[in-house]
Amino acid sequence: MRRLLLVLLPCAFAATVFAAPLPPAARAEIDGLLSRLEASACQFNRNGTWYPAAEARSHLLRKLEYLEDRGLVQSAEQFIERAASSSSTTGQPYLVKCGNGSPVQSGTWLLSQLQGMRSPGRTGSTP
Repeated sequence: MRRLLLVLLPCAFAATVFAAPLPPAARAEIDGLLSRLEASACQFNRNGTWYPAAEARSHLLRKLEYLEDRGLVQSAEQFIERAASSSSTTGQPYLVKCGNGSPVQSGTWLLSQLQGMRSPGRTGSTP
């Protein structure tokens, strides 16, 4: 057991030392997505409970910080896939519901918002 720890400990240390930080452009896109979510007045379903968009933003920021600390996110798409699409605890997909519309999976909603942000000449309105 001790030998295994002696082998794994340096590997774990090396992984954190060489973890690449989140590029500023990716962080700006993620911040933009979270701002759009918060401003949308949509609801966010996490593990069967609906939350206001502001609470969803706070939750997703905590998940982003976790991924950033470990160098596990390098793009807005990775953030959506690894943090903003489903619960890391239960595996249940997150949902977004805007107004009287039908709920959609958060990954789909966020990707459409990202596409709107990236499209030249579009303001990327919130559905």
